[in-house]
Amino acid sequence: MNSKKLFLITLALVIFGIAISEITFSQSTDPNRDYPVYIRPTPGPSIFSPGAVVTLNDYDNWQIGTDFAEVGMAGNPISPTNFSAAWNNLSATYGAYAYYTLNGLDWLAATQPTWGVTANGDPVMAFDGAGNLYFDNMVGGITGTRVAKSTNGGLSYSSVVAAGTGNDKNWVTAVQTGGPYANYIFQIMTPGNIKRSTDGGATFTQVATYTNSYPGSMVCVGPNGSTNGGAIYAVTNTGAAATAVTYNFYCSTDGGTTWTLKSSQAFGGYVGTQSGGRHSVQNMRTRPYPFIIADNSNGPFRGRLYLTYAKNSPNADAQKPNIYTRFSTDFGTTWSAEVIVNDDANTTANNQWFPSTWCDITTGKLFIKWLDTRDCPTSDSCMVYGSFSTDGGLTFAANQKISNKLFRINCTSCNGGVPAYLGDYDYLNSNGKVSMVAWTDFRSNTFGNYVGYFPDYAMRMNPTTATINSNTGVKDFKMVIPAVKLYTDTVIVTSTITPAPAAGTFAITYPSPGGNKLSHFPDSLSVRVTAANVTPGVYTLTVTAKGPNGTPVHQRTVTVTTSTTSSINTEEVPVSFKLEQNYPNPFNPVTKIGYSLPKISDVKITVYNVLGKEIVSFYNEQQAPGNHFVLFNANSLTTGVYYYKIQAGSFTEVKKMTLLK
Repeated sequence: MNSKKLFLITLALVIFGIAISEITFSQSTDPNRDYPVYIRPTPGPSIFSPGAVVTLNDYDNWQIGTDFAEVGMAGNPISPTNFSAAWNNLSATYGAYAYYTLNGLDWLAATQPTWGVTANGDPVMAFDGAGNLYFDNMVGGITGTRVAKSTNGGLSYSSVVAAGTGNDKNWVTAVQTGGPYANYIFQIMTPGNIKRSTDGGATFTQVATYTNSYPGSMVCVGPNGSTNGGAIYAVTNTGAAATAVTYNFYCSTDGGTTWTLKSSQAFGGYVGTQSGGRHSVQNMRTRPYPFIIADNSNGPFRGRLYLTYAKNSPNADAQKPNIYTRFSTDFGTTWSAEVIVNDDANTTANNQWFPSTWCDITTGKLFIKWLDTRDCPTSDSCMVYGSFSTDGGLTFAANQKISNKLFRINCTSCNGGVPAYLGDYDYLNSNGKVSMVAWTDFRSNTFGNYVGYFPDYAMRMNPTTATINSNTGVKDFKMVIPAVKLYTDTVIVTSTITPAPAAGTFAITYPSPGGNKLSHFPDSLSVRVTAANVTPGVYTLTVTAKGPNGTPVHQRTVTVTTSTTSSINTEEVPVSFKLEQNYPNPFNPVTKIGYSLPKISDVKITVYNVLGKEIVSFYNEQQAPGNHFVLFNANSLTTGVYYYKIQAGSFTEVKKMTLLK
C-alpha cells in the first residue's frame, strides 16, 4: 500500500470516529409528511474514498460514506466519468451531504454548500447541458428549498439561491439537449409548486401551482418533435387515501411558461402492507412515488414519456409489490398497458419496490433499478436489482444484481418506528454506455452510502503476489473477467508499477493476441512484468480496466517483490508441462481449467463437443512459466460430455469434462 492511500484511509477512519452533537426529532403526526419518524442520534458524514471499494465475488460496489436514508444523484452529460450524489444527513448545517467522482473510480466528499438557513435534506440533483450541477435541498424547517450550483463537477459550490416553496418532497431537472430552452432548470415541490430558472440557476420564478396531496411530485424534460427540450413534464400525486392515489400528468411546450393537464390516471395502489397509514415492506416505510423520465435521444423512441412505479400484485393490502412501467407517445394523454419489469419466476412470491428510472440521452436505453427480495427465502433481506429496455419499454433485459451483498430490510439499529423511516427513494443516471446507481445500504447495520455500475463486469488478478529476479525477472499476471452483468462492450487495460525503482526499469507488456483489450467474456489477458536491473524491494502493480468511455472502471493491485536470489520467475516454476482435470467436474455452468508451463510457451486452450466440433478457444498467445488457468462458461451449452485440449509448444494433451445442468 503506498503512503498516499494509507494516509487517506487513516484520515477516513479518524473522521469516521468523530461524532457530531446528538440530533433528535419528535414523532411526526402527519402520515403524509416526508420527514423522519423516531430519528435516532447518528454520527456525521464519513469519508471512505478513495479506497472505498467493496469487492465480493469479483464485483465492486463503493461505500463512500455513512449518512442517512435517500440519495439524489446526477451524471454530467459532457463528462462520462463525472457523477455527483448526495444523501440525507441529520446535521442541521448540511441536511444532505454531497460526494463526487471525476474519474468514475475515486469518490470524494465535496466542499459542502453553505445554505444560510437550517437544512432539512431530501437531496436531488441535475446537470445542465453545459456541465453545471444543481443541488436542491429542503430548508427552513421544510418551507422550501435552496439550490446550490457547482461549475466543477460537484467538487465545490459557488452559489446558493432560494428555489422551491412547499412543505415536502422536491425534485429538480435541467434541459441538457440544447434547443430554445437550453440549460433551463425546473424545480417542483409538494404541494405542486413549479419553479423555473432561465439564467443558469441565478434566480427561480414560480410558473405553476397544482394540488399534490401526497409527496411524489416530479419533473422531467423531453423533446417536442424536432425541438430539443421542447416538452417539460410534471407529475403530481393526489387522492383521498394513500392507497387510492391518482397520478396527474402536466406538460408545457413553451419552456414552462404555460402548462396543460394531459391526464389523471389511477395507476398506483398498495405497496406492501399498510401500517399506521403508510405503505411498508418488512417494516420499511415506502411510498408509491410516480417516477417519470423522457427519451431525449435521436433514436426510434425519441419523445416517449415513461412512468415507473411499484404496486402490489394483486392490488390489495399485505401482498407483494412488483415494478411496473408504462409509456406515453402523446405527452401523457394516453398510456400503454403496464409492463412488469422484474422477471422472477413467481412475481407474487417476492417484494420488488423502491424503483427509480433514467433514460439515456444518447442511446434512449431505459434503465430501472429497485430493491428485490428474490434472493432471500424469508423475504426479510434484499439486494438492489436493475434492468434496461432497448425497445421503448416493451420488454426488459434479464434482471441483474447491482449490489453485491444481501442486507436486512428492517434495520432496527438504523432507525426505529412502525413502520421505520429508512428512506423513500434512491436514484441512478447513465452516460451513453452504462448507468451509475446510488442507494442506501444496510449491510453493516448502518445507513451506508453505496454506488455501483450497471451493466458491469467482474475483475480478478491471478496471482496477487509474486517474487521475480530483480535483474532479469519476467512474470505474467492474468487479468481475468470471470463474469459479466449484461456487459457487452470492450474492456481496455492499463497498468503501472509504484514506486519507481531507484535504479533499473520495469516494462509492462500485454502478450495476448488482443493486446490490452478484451471484447468477449468470460476471458482474460496477460499483463507481463519484466524487471531489468531494478532495486530489490516490494512494488505494487496496479491494473486498471475501463470501458471505451472510461466506465465501468475497476482496479486491482498485485504485490511484486524483486530479489537478486529469485529465478527468472519464482522458485515455484513447474518442472514439466501439465494439464489439470477441470474443477468442479461435473460442473454447471463455469469450471476452472488449470495448466502448468515450465518455460515460456505459445499456449492455446480449445474446447470441443463429442463430435469434435470446436466450441471455443482461449489465449493462442505466448505465456511465461508458471501455473495458469482459464475459466470456461458453458451457460449456452446443453448437458453432455465435452473435451478440452492444450497446445503449449510441442506439448499437447486432451481431457474430458461433464456439463450437468
